[in-house]
Amino acid sequence: MRSILIKDTTKEEREQIIRESLDCGGGCENCSGCWLGGGAPWDIYQDYIDGKREIKEINAEYMLQYRQERNIL
Repeated sequence: MRSILIKDTTKEEREQIIRESLDCGGGCENCSGCWLGGGAPWDIYQDYIDGKREIKEINAEYMLQYRQERNIL
């Protein structure tokens, strides 16, 4: 398994990682069914693509926000 850390990838590779990770096979046009539910996936992961924050940091922040909005402990 290859590393997905920012230090080990180029911007183009990070874009591909996100594209492949979020591809459900159905296409996004008029879907509105994305499991992220909190906005456009590209917007959520833009910091990773730009090399600013790792995926795990973005996911942790998103889950914290998701839990708070739904009062999940």
